[in-house]
Formats: sequence, structure tokens, C-alpha cells
Amino acid sequence: MLVELSIQDVALLERAELEFGRGLNVITGETGAGKSLLIGALELLLGRKPKGKLVRQGADRARVEGRFAFAPGAAPDRLVRWLADQELDLVDEDGELELVLSRSLGADGRTRAHLNHRPVTRALLRELAGMLVEIHGQNDHQRLFDPAEQLHLIDAYGELDPQVERYRTARARWIGARRELADWEANEAERRDRLDLLRFQVGELEDASIDAREVLSLRRERDLLRHAEEVGGEVGGLLDALEEGDAPALDALRRGERVLERWEVKLGDLAEPTNEMREATAHLEAACAGLRSFLDELDYSPGRLEEVEARLAEVERLERKYRAEAAELQALLPRLQDELADLLEASGGMEKLEREERAAREALDREASKLSKKRRGLQKRLVEEVQGSLAELGLEKARVRLSFQPREAAAGRDEDRYGESGTERVEFEFAANPGEGFGPLRQVASGGEAARIMLALRGALAARQTIPALVFDEVDAGVGGRVGPKVGKHLSALGEHYQILCVTHLPAVAAAADRHLRVRKDQTGDRTRTAVDVLDGEERAREVADMISGGASESTALAEARRLLGTR
Repeated sequence: MLVELSIQDVALLERAELEFGRGLNVITGETGAGKSLLIGALELLLGRKPKGKLVRQGADRARVEGRFAFAPGAAPDRLVRWLADQELDLVDEDGELELVLSRSLGADGRTRAHLNHRPVTRALLRELAGMLVEIHGQNDHQRLFDPAEQLHLIDAYGELDPQVERYRTARARWIGARRELADWEANEAERRDRLDLLRFQVGELEDASIDAREVLSLRRERDLLRHAEEVGGEVGGLLDALEEGDAPALDALRRGERVLERWEVKLGDLAEPTNEMREATAHLEAACAGLRSFLDELDYSPGRLEEVEARLAEVERLERKYRAEAAELQALLPRLQDELADLLEASGGMEKLEREERAAREALDREASKLSKKRRGLQKRLVEEVQGSLAELGLEKARVRLSFQPREAAAGRDEDRYGESGTERVEFEFAANPGEGFGPLRQVASGGEAARIMLALRGALAARQTIPALVFDEVDAGVGGRVGPKVGKHLSALGEHYQILCVTHLPAVAAAADRHLRVRKDQTGDRTRTAVDVLDGEERAREVADMISGGASESTALAEARRLLGTR
């Protein structure tokens, strides 16, 4: 629970050190004294955005620090798990848990947050604060008019959060499957066009059967065929000059080789030239043999040239079309074949997605049915508890019930049937008096009635509370003095389950408190300051009397205050 709250330089609060106890803690004071400043300071501590000018005039920074302490085993399980997830070991050797939260606000609007004197982000501070304190502002009871808030409270009462989460998980899966199916359908025309193109391209390339090595060979052959006559004549003439004719070069080399071989025996100096002549003769003979083979195989055929030209024309057309060389076309074909195979295999994808969407919807319907059944099962017990509390709060003749209305799907919007929290709209309906028909709270409940309904719901939820402290900022606004004692009794009963901090204007509520704080305004010179006192004994009786009549000197008011305090 919140044990201490330290406030420094927050608006008119120059410095305040507040201690809170178990049960019901009330805060009273004249209008404008600064009661709401305490709530504003607490909101700042819990990570909310600052409202208005909170830094006291002349100060550089406003600062709020709160100490929360839990006896061994008293800390909410959710809080303990969260601290473990954050790897924060804050339990001392005696098993007690102490959290010190602090937040400061500079005159420049910048804030800083700390947890046990270690810097933390505002987001982390807000997450932690949500497990420690719940604040109900002056008009927060009007949130009860929102059916979504009512449904949240109903689920909290039935501890249905796990079932709601399962429903939301199933809903997310169904929405995802439905979206995939819609995307598939939207892209079906594009997919068909791509399939037709791939079929044509694969067929075209398969028919062409391009082999880069074959294309290279054909290009060489084409060049040869185009110049076959000219090459054959010139090479034939060269071969004739080397081997035949009137003075063939090869014969001259052979004669020279024989002469040198004859003289080599007698003149040793001719050995090297003789070897070179012998090698030259061998090379020329080999060259002549190669030229003869070339000429023998050179078979110029206009028909063959046409075949080669036609084949290469087809290859070059495909190269231009696909903007790729022959080798690239050869590599492109298997890629296109793979893509075509994938698309053909995926041609049954729509049926698969339809099956998945149906399965996801069936699972969603099952979870929605379970959630609805559990909510409807809560109705009798919850209504009885709320009506019992309303009777205690002065609404003896009021009746409440739950209305379950299926969500309707607009044209083409099947998703509308499946809301974020279920397939039906659940709402409290209220009839203040016999003979009056039931109607939604937002239409038939006054502000005072809504405040008491909220307190009644809080009472029903008390046994299931997971947040240690509740703060009510004038939750009794609109509640008459006759009902005040009943509201005070109810808040006191809530204090058995929660730590309650309540800003109130009702003397009966103030008298029901376990701890009474008064906010007052002091003026020193030209400066106004807000101070906070802990009241007890006669001083507390005078404050309650002042709330009754506006003047504690009136003996009847003081006597009534003592009577109220004596009935605690």
C-alpha cells in the first residue's frame, strides 16, 4: 500500500509529507484549498502527463515521491511477476517489498522518473503504477456510461481476462487469414497474367533449346561459311606454293637440309643450323598437312549457311527480346521453370486459404461462445451483489440487469460481428424506481446514481481486487447528505480489501475514515501556500462540524460531528 507521499513545490504545495494508513483515508478542506492538488501530485507520480502549471512559482522543479510497502506475501502476484520479468529484486531479507517511486517536473516541462532511486522511463513508471494505484477522478464515474467500461468491469468480476485473451488471439488469427484470402483474391488477375506470360516464355525458351557452347560454335561456322570460297582459294594457292608448283618451298627446305647434313659431318660448326633447318622442315610439313586437312573439310554449302543463319537469327532475336546473352538465356530458363512450377503449385492456394479462413473462423466462434456463456453465467450473482450494494447506498428500489445484444454485421463487413471483446454488446440497464422501464445507464442514471453504481461495482469486485490502492476524487459528488452515511459505510467496507484514499465533501464519509487529512490554505505576506494536517480528536470533530454547517462554532453541528465520529 501507499505508506508515504512527499510533495515539494507542486503549485501551492511548497512542501508536504503525508502518511497514509490501511483502510479508508479521507482528504477534506474548503473549496479551492488545494485538495485536488494532492490528486494531481499523485497523478504526476504515477506517470501521467502533467496538467496545467504544476511547478510552484519561483521554483525550478516540482517533485513527488511515494513509498509503497508490502508485508511478506502481501504484494499482488501480478506485481511480483512483473518485477521478476524486469529483473528487479526489491524484496529484502525479511520478505518485505518496498518500492520508492519518484518523479520530478522541471519549469521547462521536462520530467524525470526514478524507481528505488534508479532512473526509469515514463512508460515503465506508468506500467508499474497501474499495478499499484487506480485513480477515479471527479467525473470518472461517468466512464461507467461507456458500455466498453461496463464490459471491462464485468470481465474483471468474473476473472475472465484469460478467456478474453484467448478470444482476441483467435480473432487476430481469423482476421489475418481473412486478410490473406482477400489479398489473394485481389491479386488473382495479376497472378493469372503472370502465369500466362511464364507459360509462353518457358515454352519459347524450351523450343529454342539454347546452348551457349553451340551458339559460339555456330557463330564461328557462320563466319567460315560466309568466306569459304575466298579462304579456300587463298589457302589452296598457299599450299600449292609450299608443296607443288614450279619451285615449292618445301622441296627447297628438304634439299637444303640434305646439303647441311652432308657438310655437317665434315664441319662441326654446321650442327646448329642443320638442326634448325631440320625443325623448320618438320614445322612446314606439319603446317602443310594441317592446311590440306582444312581444305579437305572445307565444304562450302549455301544450304548449310542458310541453316546456320536461321538458327543464329532465332537466338539473336531472343537475346534482344530478353536483353540477355545466350549464356544468360540458358540460365534464365530454369529460373522461369521454377517460378512457373511454384505458381502452378500455388494455383490451389485459394482453396487452401479458404480452408484456413474457415478453420480460423470456427475456432473464433468457439472462443466467442465460451466467453459469452461465461459472461451470461455471471449475470445472476453480479446483479444480486450490485443491487444489494445499491440498497446499502440508498437506492433500495433501484434495479439493474445486464443486456446482451449480438453485434450486427454491416453490408460487406463481416468483421463487425467480432468485436475486440466479443460477439455481443453487454451493457448494464438501470431502473431507479418501480414502474419505470429499464434503460441504458447513460440514458436513465443521474450523476449521483452513476457514482453509487460504480461504488457498488467496486464492492462486488473487492474480493477479486489486484490493485492495492483506490483513489476517489469526490466520487460522492451529487450524493445527498441523507445517503452520506451509507456511502461512508460502503467506502469503509471497501477499505477491508483496498487501501482507499478519498477526497470528499460529505461529513458522514469523513467521519467513517480510519485516517483524516485536511488541506488548508495559508497566506504569509504576499504568498499563498497549501498545507496538509492530520486530524484527530477534537480537531477532527471541528472539521466534520465545519463540513456539516460551515461553522464549527455551532453547537448542534459539533454535536452531530461527535455523533458521527462516535458511530465508527
